[in-house]
Amino acid sequence: LYRDQRLEGMDAAACVEVIEHLDPPRLSALELAVFSAARPRTVVITTPNQEYNGQWPSLPAGSMRHRDHRFEWTRAEFQRWSLGVAEQHGYQVRFGDIGPVVDGVGAPTQMGVFER
Repeated sequence: LYRDQRLEGMDAAACVEVIEHLDPPRLSALELAVFSAARPRTVVITTPNQEYNGQWPSLPAGSMRHRDHRFEWTRAEFQRWSLGVAEQHGYQVRFGDIGPVVDGVGAPTQMGVFER
């Protein structure tokens, strides 16, 4: 969440299952640190797909996958956030699924690949 000059100019950065552990007001700090300060050519972000949670019998309805998750986004919410970040910082973003896709709910994990 903080600028680190050692990370500036890297080819790629990956935030794998990270953003859902941040309090939503702290997301802007991550955006600035990664997309504005470090500014790698490629950024890969993965996060749980909240819509998939009902596929697990052991996960009670309305629950999150981990007690430390501050939020879990639907596919539309993740795409809306990602498109806004990409536009604001000069990136293009494409989306992908990680895991088996179920009609109507998608895959367990969603991915955004940002490239400038």
